[in-house]
Amino acid sequence: MAEFKNTERELRNFRLRITAAIVFALICFGLLFARFIWLQVVRHDAYAAQAEDNRISLVPVVPNRGLIMDRNGVILARNYSAYTLEITRSKINGDLESVIDDLAQVVTITPKDRRRFKKLLEYSKSFVSLPIRTRLSDEELARFTAQRYRFPGVDVQARLFRQYPLGEVAAHVIGYIGRINQRDADRIDDSDDAANYKGTSYIGKDGLEKSYERQLHGTTGYEEIEVAASGRAVRSMSHVSATPGDNLILSIDIELQKVVEEAFAGRRGALVAIEPATGDVLASVSQPSFDPNLFVEGIDQQSWDELNNSPDHPLINRPIRGTYAPGSTYKPFMALAALELGKRTTSFAINDLGYFMLGGHQFRDDKVGGHGRVDMYKSIVESCDTYYYMLANDLGPDTIHDFMKPFGFGQLTGIDLEHEQRGILPSTDWKRKYYKQVAAQKWVGGDTISLGIGQGFNAFTPLQMAHAVATLVNDGVVMKPHLVKIMEDGATHKQTQTVPKESYRIPLKQENLEFIKRAMIGVTREGTGRIIFAGAGYDSGGKTGTAQVLGIKQGEKYNKRHNGTRLADNAWYVGFAPTDKPRIAIAVVVENGGWGATAAAPIVRKAMDYYLLGKGPGVVGKSATAAIIPDAPDDMKKSTNLARQRQAVASGYKNHEFD
Repeated sequence: MAEFKNTERELRNFRLRITAAIVFALICFGLLFARFIWLQVVRHDAYAAQAEDNRISLVPVVPNRGLIMDRNGVILARNYSAYTLEITRSKINGDLESVIDDLAQVVTITPKDRRRFKKLLEYSKSFVSLPIRTRLSDEELARFTAQRYRFPGVDVQARLFRQYPLGEVAAHVIGYIGRINQRDADRIDDSDDAANYKGTSYIGKDGLEKSYERQLHGTTGYEEIEVAASGRAVRSMSHVSATPGDNLILSIDIELQKVVEEAFAGRRGALVAIEPATGDVLASVSQPSFDPNLFVEGIDQQSWDELNNSPDHPLINRPIRGTYAPGSTYKPFMALAALELGKRTTSFAINDLGYFMLGGHQFRDDKVGGHGRVDMYKSIVESCDTYYYMLANDLGPDTIHDFMKPFGFGQLTGIDLEHEQRGILPSTDWKRKYYKQVAAQKWVGGDTISLGIGQGFNAFTPLQMAHAVATLVNDGVVMKPHLVKIMEDGATHKQTQTVPKESYRIPLKQENLEFIKRAMIGVTREGTGRIIFAGAGYDSGGKTGTAQVLGIKQGEKYNKRHNGTRLADNAWYVGFAPTDKPRIAIAVVVENGGWGATAAAPIVRKAMDYYLLGKGPGVVGKSATAAIIPDAPDDMKKSTNLARQRQAVASGYKNHEFD
């Protein structure tokens, strides 16, 4: 009986286990069926699209970058054809590192090439061809071609590379491109142009290459590639061509630019030339310069250290980023303020004894014993400091500030380059905000006196000075300075004018403007600029200026031993020509150059001789038809000439002036 009960219990337990197993199996099959319904019915469209995406891949087609030309069609930035050694990972046999090692036995592959290639691998698909070496020489190309059978998945492609054929000429204006780094990639990802940069390796880093990056880059095309499960490309299904970038035609006259750069003869400084009626920047010179070709593929460490650590700061664009005390070139604007505000008449005269006293402090004139009787005309022609000491004291800092502001002093001009500096147009409010210590915030009488001769807190860029002179001779009509004159569609070659319209008009009396211009003409005929402009063949007006870098204490004489050093005065000259209808307005500063009449004015004379009379060197560069050349030129070799790069940006000069 006991055995029968045990058998019944075992049968009951067995049935329970069978039932539990069946229930568990039904639940599992139910879950699998539910998953099947989810995948095949509910999510069918989504997964079908994903499978299609895996089967078909879009390969970007990078557009040709737009050209940059001067106003006469001379190519300043172009693309040239060169051979590139490229690897497609999905097509190679064996280990990638082993393939690269074998390739290195045929062509030169540096550690830098390897690092760059590995970085490209991180963002690319296996069937995309990636460059391991760029700009192969003819010898390297021949060696690889002879052994090409050994390297499946490795091929040679003809690519376009950026080149700046004039090297250092106008380098700060044109700028340069370089490989996209992580910072660039992050910025692109956050922009609306992220899709347009697929497959792009280069981007504008400085100058017009950067500020017009969107226009120069163009629109990326794409090719639909059918891909096997292994990742191997099977066939091309469709192709959408890329749209080339727009070409930039600049207002710059590269011949004029070259004349001026040569005229600096290794000295530090800057020049800006503007066409007053349009705001066209005819020349924008920063010396010393640099070779932008060094940056295209990544500058080597030695060249970077030489440029970056140079005390002359060759990478800084002085016309828009260097701020300087303007010296006596400020005096014509001070005189105009006096006439417009009724503080002086043209006939009002002082007796200059060679100094001006204020609160027991003597502000000296550059001429010992003074200039004698000085009216407004003579004050500009002979550059009398005492006259402007007294005038500044009568006007006051805030009145000077309010009158000068519309001319663009201490203001951003809005030129189409990044990193323009505002400079300093001082006022009592500016000083309160600028200084943290309460004692230093107080405006004192001596601060005002120095403003009259363009020193003290005054600090303006060469662009602002040229812009102000252009506005003056344009009878108060303010034209926004610009570098790009015409935009040419890269595909249709349709040209669009980009010249801005009149910004605003300063309400000035015509008789006052004519008097100031007449006095500036007197500078070149009978004043401080008469020797340099003798026999010019055209009439011009101008003003010399010499701004101290080092302050002079009471009772101390100017030390000529500073000449030729970084403590020597900065030399200035501003001018315009011809006098009846000015076609060019110029401002130039030569850092530590000494006298404005001897260091700065001769540069302006050479610039005007070329621009107005055609006296200059032969044509540089080539026509627009030479935009693409077959081989990389010799000047692409990485080299830099720092013998000429001896420049430093000047800022915040002190308290006296000589002409």
